[in-house]
Amino acid sequence: MVIAPSVPEIFEEELHTAVEARAETLQTLRELGPPDLVHLVKQSKQSTKQIGVYHHVTGIDASSSASLAAYINTLTYSPHDKTNKVISGLYCCYNAFSRLDMRVQVAIPGTVESYCIDERGDKRVATDDLWLETYLCSVLRAYSYADDGSGDTIKKIVGVRRFNPITSTESEHKFLDAAERLFFQGWQLGSDPEIQVPNLVSNHLTTGLLEYINTTGRYASGINLFEKLRTRDPEISSLLARVYIAADEEVKAVQLLHETIQDLPMDYSLLDCQAEFCNKKGRGDLALEIAKRSVVSAPSEFGTWARLAEIYVTMEQWDLALLTLNSCPMFTYQDKDAPRMPEPLKVFLPAMPETICDEIDDSNADSIELVHPTLRKLHAAGFKGTFLKAYILLTEITKKIGWDQLLRIRSQVFVMEEEYRHEKQTITHQPGSRNASTTALRSPSPKTNGHGETEIGSPTSNTPNGESSLEGDAIEKPGHTITSEEVKAGSDEVGPDFFLPATPPPFIVKERKNTTPKSFYVDFHSFSRTASHTLLSTNTTPKPDQAQSSNYTQFQNKRLCERWLDNLFMVLYEDLRVYTIWRTEMAQYRQQQLLYKKSAEEWEILGELAERLHHTDEAVEAYQSCLQIKFSPKAMKGVLNLSEIRINVRETCSALLRLVTWQYRWYSEFSPSLLYTIRRLIEEEGGVKIRSIIQGTSLPQHVLDLTHHYADLCAAFRSNGTDG
Repeated sequence: MVIAPSVPEIFEEELHTAVEARAETLQTLRELGPPDLVHLVKQSKQSTKQIGVYHHVTGIDASSSASLAAYINTLTYSPHDKTNKVISGLYCCYNAFSRLDMRVQVAIPGTVESYCIDERGDKRVATDDLWLETYLCSVLRAYSYADDGSGDTIKKIVGVRRFNPITSTESEHKFLDAAERLFFQGWQLGSDPEIQVPNLVSNHLTTGLLEYINTTGRYASGINLFEKLRTRDPEISSLLARVYIAADEEVKAVQLLHETIQDLPMDYSLLDCQAEFCNKKGRGDLALEIAKRSVVSAPSEFGTWARLAEIYVTMEQWDLALLTLNSCPMFTYQDKDAPRMPEPLKVFLPAMPETICDEIDDSNADSIELVHPTLRKLHAAGFKGTFLKAYILLTEITKKIGWDQLLRIRSQVFVMEEEYRHEKQTITHQPGSRNASTTALRSPSPKTNGHGETEIGSPTSNTPNGESSLEGDAIEKPGHTITSEEVKAGSDEVGPDFFLPATPPPFIVKERKNTTPKSFYVDFHSFSRTASHTLLSTNTTPKPDQAQSSNYTQFQNKRLCERWLDNLFMVLYEDLRVYTIWRTEMAQYRQQQLLYKKSAEEWEILGELAERLHHTDEAVEAYQSCLQIKFSPKAMKGVLNLSEIRINVRETCSALLRLVTWQYRWYSEFSPSLLYTIRRLIEEEGGVKIRSIIQGTSLPQHVLDLTHHYADLCAAFRSNGTDG
């Protein structure tokens, strides 16, 4: 049995302020809620003075008040605090289904009281049904708030203990039973930021279930669950098909998809699953028509458009890939619910002897390092949600065809600066003319916004000269999908002055000052919907061998580049520019036999940069240069990812050992990502070999035991390879 991680303690300025702060934020919670709060009141053994300390926790069994009270009882003894004793404890666990904060108050020694608090702060009775909901939410939070090994999640919230909520087949049965009973309420929990509207098969419950099944390899359990649920609603077949595919039961998955789509021909989840499968099998020709139908079925979802763009990339139809990407609906990224606590009096973060290892010491991690301003301003590192996925697609295109070819195709399909100026002069001399821009943007609907105010460009909106804009063509002002601050380009020119003042041109545009060719972009999706007719029309789609033969030579056949996509081009340009400078400098220093020096954080940033641009060897080189200076979980996670790609088992095990230990040092005994990695290693190489490699390293035995704990979990779940 592995030892539980240490208990961090955050001291309050005033007693109970942490609990009060949690109650005040209940109204603002949107989805699964923050990690559980554990608040202790300590009293001095020599006096009556009381102090309040707290920490956060995930993965504790929240199925009853007894299990939460048991956790509080484990905290009554502290090896670090001999002068105070715990006299009471409060456990707060959020129920995202009923939007209640479930609480268990424990007096030590004494009684246990359980109740719940609603958003108004009123007390309610904690029923069995509420505890069932709370338990399921606690398991989903344990997966949602788990760190991927890089340390990014751990560093967001100070003092969170992370436990594995499911460590045996018995606890798995309990979890899946709760999921089955509450499955059809899962949409109430919200969904990942890439999903516009949570539904039956796209929500935090289904995401958590699929992550659990893929992490542990318990495919049979997942198949049984979704088979039972599918009898109540055939839409769930898309989830079942995904589990079949993950379990290498592809024939069953194909048969299931075929049969269900006969009954539900426009279910976008089924179509997306089918399109993804065909595309991964190298049959983009089959995937293409399916993906088009998926887009027609759910045109407001990012995922359907992104899948279509991905298929065009696979088929090397670069022009249509860019046009499809330009049509993607982009959503503002919503981060997970996080606790908002008052400023603490002090923070105590003890380290267990079992996790101490000189090689993995990052006690100076918060020290300020010199980092070149250019590296600090690489905005791509901060992309999340839909913007991250769109940027990944753009970098994949660049990897395959190069920056110069990307610019050439970009200028073929999007309106560029010189063309706009020429067309503007043509419009001036031909008042009645129409072009692709004005036709796409024309709207016959009343030109008022949600507040009843006249929109810019409407028939009643005149220019400063008193003339109707665009020679009488009515242009509806776009509704914002994103704000200019949400996607930053390589230039600092983002903010209130983002649009040209005075008389509006035919569409609201702004030139970007950069060395890349300029395009014009527009901030709305009314155009995207117009463009979609071209993208989804079978008649206008080139064949694979004619992917680049589309006629974009005339202005009327071109599209307007969305503002966010134009920003991504600028960000990509900056990434490529910095990468090229770095590699050129490295080559020059090596030629002159000089040492190329960077700080650890700079090497870490360069490693991320190379990884973003799909330069695997250069990324590993940068990460290893960082690790030679100091330990960095982000750099080590990068080495782990790239070692898996290169199928280097010993290097993967070496990185895994260090990441597991670092996680444990910061109170996390559970990372689904790391558990998945060791499970896959055991499946491919065998449990005996992996244990031997781990045991054969030079690290202390207490460090090796922490990783053996993950291997024991695989054995408990009877993963392939663990029996021999």
